[in-house]
Amino acid sequence: MRRGTSRDIRTANRYEVLRQIIAESPTSRQELAAATGLSLATVATLVGELLDLRMLTEVGFEDSAGGRPRGLVAVNASGGALIGVDIAETYVRVELFDLALNVLARADEDMRPGESRPEQVVGHVAAAVGSVVAQAGVEGARVLGVGVSVPGQVDREGGICEYAPNWDWHQVPLLDLLAEHIAYPLYLDNPLRACAVAELWFGAARGRGDAVVVNLGTGVGAGLALGGGLHRGVSNSAGEWGHTTLVLDGRLCHCGNHGCVETYVGAPGIMLNLRELSPRSVLLHPEDQTATINALAQGVAAQDPVALKVVRDTARYLGAGISDLVNLLNPEVVVLSSWVAAALGEPLLNEVREAVARHALKRPFTATEIVLSPIPTDPVCLGAATFALEGALQSVGQRPAKRNAASKQ
Repeated sequence: MRRGTSRDIRTANRYEVLRQIIAESPTSRQELAAATGLSLATVATLVGELLDLRMLTEVGFEDSAGGRPRGLVAVNASGGALIGVDIAETYVRVELFDLALNVLARADEDMRPGESRPEQVVGHVAAAVGSVVAQAGVEGARVLGVGVSVPGQVDREGGICEYAPNWDWHQVPLLDLLAEHIAYPLYLDNPLRACAVAELWFGAARGRGDAVVVNLGTGVGAGLALGGGLHRGVSNSAGEWGHTTLVLDGRLCHCGNHGCVETYVGAPGIMLNLRELSPRSVLLHPEDQTATINALAQGVAAQDPVALKVVRDTARYLGAGISDLVNLLNPEVVVLSSWVAAALGEPLLNEVREAVARHALKRPFTATEIVLSPIPTDPVCLGAATFALEGALQSVGQRPAKRNAASKQ
C-alpha cells in the first residue's frame, strides 16, 4: 500500500475489508481482522461504517470456542449497483453488477474498422450504459459509479487517455466526453489493471503474492500484482510488455517501433502469422479479428494442420516473451486472460507452457504456474467495476464524486 493521507489509508482499509467480505461472505469481524491484518477495533469501526452505508447487512451469529457467539456480516447485494465498461479495439462491452459483484445485465456494441474516433467510441459506451441500466431496472441513484477501461496509457486523475497506439489517440479527455452523456461518477483505467484486479479478487491470482496477468486481445500487455497488490509504476505505465522488443528489426508496430511482442501475439499479429503461412487459407477473415481467431480455434479442434501450426508458432513467440516475465519477476502464477486466450484455450496454453520451459531459467520456471483465467465473465468489466467501488468508498464523507474522479486501486 502506498503512503498517503489518513483519508487515503482509511479508504484503502475500508476497501480491503469490503473486498474480504465479498470474497468470504458471510464472515465475522474476528475473521476479517485476521485476514486483513487490521486490529479488531479498526475492523469493527469500518464494518459499522459499511453497515451505515447499507453496503453490508447483519446475518446472524456463529459459535465461538468458549466465548460469546460472533456476529456475522455479509454484503448487501441490493445496496447499490456498479457498472464496468470494457472499451476494446473491436467492441464495447458493459456489465452492471450488484454489490456482491454478480452480473445483472450486459450490453455489447460492435465497433467496425474505422469507428475509432473518440466521439464514436463515446456514443457506443453511452448507449451500452443506458441499455444495462434499463435492463436491470435500476434507479439512477443506486448506481454508485462507472469504471471505464480503455486500451493504452491513461491519466487516471485527469480522466485522460494519454496514448492509445492502435487508435492513434493522444491526450483524449475521455471522461469529460463521457460525462456529457453519463450522469454517474466515472473512474478511468486500462485493461491491464482491470484484468489484474479481477484475478486478484476472483481468479487465479487470488491469495497469491506475486502474479502476472497476460492480456491477449487486439493489444497485448501484462497486469502486475506484486507483493499482494497492484503494481502501477511511477506514471501508471507498468505492464506495457506488449511494446517490449521480441524480434530485432521485426514487424512494424502501431507504437512506431519494430518487433514488439504485440505484433506477433495480438489478434492482428496472429492473423499475420496465418497469412504468412497460408495466404489463401479459409481460416483467414481479413477484416474480422474475432472470426479469424474463432476459425483457428475450431481448426485446432478439428486437427487442421494450418491451424495447429499457427497456434504453435504464436505460442513460441508468446512463450519467449512470457519467459522474460518469469525470469524478471519470479511470479507464483502467470494468467492468460482476455478474449484471444479464452478462444484458443488449452491448446494455446499447453504450447505456451512448453515454450516457456525452453526459454526460462529452471528455478523461477519451476516456481511458476501458467494457467488460463478461470473468470467466467468479462474480467475487464469486473475489474473496472471494482474501480467504481473503490471510488464510491473514497467519496464517503465527502462531497459527491466529480465526473472525472479516478480509482485509487
